[in-house]
Amino acid sequence: MNTPKAGAVRCIVFKEGDTWYGVALEFNIVESADDYDVAMNNLQEAIQGYVESQRKIKGSYRISPLNQKSDEEYEQLWKNLNAGKPIPSPINVRYYGVTRV
Repeated sequence: MNTPKAGAVRCIVFKEGDTWYGVALEFNIVESADDYDVAMNNLQEAIQGYVESQRKIKGSYRISPLNQKSDEEYEQLWKNLNAGKPIPSPINVRYYGVTRV
């Protein structure tokens, strides 16, 4: 469970067609770019900014903004990657892992 003080977010960076996508599952962040490095950098900056903004907000939530339900498409992609299952074309995954926040 993520809190404003510490946590982790699952990330995937993949190419579909000519576009690279960076996804942070627990935060429902999706960044896109024409280049892998740009997509990865944009994703990391978005995660950092999102966490910083949540640290500044005081209040109670029914569902924490730091622990959102991710899109089923990305959730299934994560499950397949971790299970070593083939990823359907045209998706080309270059990175997946957990980022500490």
